[in-house]
Amino acid sequence: MINSSVFDYVDVLSKAADAAWLRNDILSNNLANVDTPGYKRQEVDFESQLRRALGNSRYETVDAKVAHVSDTELVPRVFTDAANFSYRLDGNNVDFDVENAEVASNQIKYNGLRDCINQEFANLKLVMK
Repeated sequence: MINSSVFDYVDVLSKAADAAWLRNDILSNNLANVDTPGYKRQEVDFESQLRRALGNSRYETVDAKVAHVSDTELVPRVFTDAANFSYRLDGNNVDFDVENAEVASNQIKYNGLRDCINQEFANLKLVMK
């Protein structure tokens, strides 16, 4: 069997895209509950796990770091953001404008990740010609 690392970047980018998709669902849920008394906004943490997974060895190349990342290290974590904080008297801490800005930012991130994945496959296709 041939041991190849040609899909290492695709795997990491795919995990990041999955996390962005999950974040979109969470942000949509926050927006749906903007008027729910007592609701606390949720957020997704993926970037800190990616940073930790890639930052283990200081003197390695990015290629080597990506090759050592395992799928179990890159699991997005959903958490309640600022649970003790509230914008309103009803206990809700969702700000409609902030959530919409987060949705737009996340969409740009997701589109960029999707483009990177497509470029990786285009590079592989070019090499196979």
